[in-house]
Amino acid sequence: MDAEEVLVYIKKLTNKSKDTNKKIQTDFLVYMRASIYRNFLKILNPTTTTKTSNSRIRNIMSESDQSIGFDTPRLVTKKILGKLQHEGDGAVVRRGIGRSEQKFLDPFLMLDDFSEILYGIGIIRGLVVAAAVSPPAGFPDHPHRGFETVTYMLQGGITHQDFAGHKGTIHTGDVQWMTAGRGIIHSEMPAGEGAQKGLQLWINLSSQDKMIEPRYQELLSDDIKRAEKDGAEVRIIAGESMGVQSPVYTRTPTMYLDFTLKPTAHVHQNIPESWNGFVYIIEGEGVFGKPNSSPSAAHHVLVLGPGDGLSVWNRSSKPLRFVLIAGQPINEPVVQYGPFVMNTEAEIDQTIEDYNYSKNGFEMARFWRSQ
Repeated sequence: MDAEEVLVYIKKLTNKSKDTNKKIQTDFLVYMRASIYRNFLKILNPTTTTKTSNSRIRNIMSESDQSIGFDTPRLVTKKILGKLQHEGDGAVVRRGIGRSEQKFLDPFLMLDDFSEILYGIGIIRGLVVAAAVSPPAGFPDHPHRGFETVTYMLQGGITHQDFAGHKGTIHTGDVQWMTAGRGIIHSEMPAGEGAQKGLQLWINLSSQDKMIEPRYQELLSDDIKRAEKDGAEVRIIAGESMGVQSPVYTRTPTMYLDFTLKPTAHVHQNIPESWNGFVYIIEGEGVFGKPNSSPSAAHHVLVLGPGDGLSVWNRSSKPLRFVLIAGQPINEPVVQYGPFVMNTEAEIDQTIEDYNYSKNGFEMARFWRSQ
């Protein structure tokens, strides 16, 4: 019985005699019992529902199935196209985080993509996002303090050396996770001919960790754990995906996942609710957050809103590759001066003095030059 029929019965009850009211009440109860029984039969046998109801149920189930497991799916709150700019010595990067449109995303300070085969003259600022570096361009001797850098090679290789005697080359698929801590001076230069492509992420350190001793974690491509399901493959640089955990220790709790989705594939990834997160699209285009969102293409940073997980669909005819990066906010003041990131202006002044006078972590700066 719908609301209109109930209203008719109520009017009858108020307008009739006592005997008539009793008869109407009896009829009303019989009718309601029959209505409840019909609804019960529909539950037992869904084929008795109407075509329109079946269609609506199918749509609801389809959308629910695509975001299953999330109480609050994360949606895209901002889309930023990485901007090309000069860095280092003749290198060009495509910066997505660390510019006016998105200065920081706590705990992340910068993301550069060096996948563009371009040349120019730049100035060292200690931040690298996405671009390509070809010899003789590169990032010669420069300092860091107060944060971590994560370099992920997509093609080619980069040779790294620092004033503490560390030296090595990372190649396609390799990762170097460097904690600058109290201070380091190093160089990052192309290894071999041709374009060297990759991503570099800057992750802030809390005030209690900014002056720790520098350290490195290097992962060869073959050592990075992988998982695959229904056309979605993931390389787990940090954090967990599809039940597989990375061995990398992250001083600032961080998730760093490299996904590749075949055409028609989709993936649902859990993200801790208290963390900030973003996506950077390396190649292809995909739908992020909800099924009816507009597709987003390569070189875009997608800042994610609050929630407990992200859903992604590849509805194109080509593979979609993107990194999903999320981390626990530090919730402390950030004062940055180029490659130095501290909590106060006074700490920045002290860092500049330490660097200029080769002290408090920069003792080797006076004599060391990369080879």
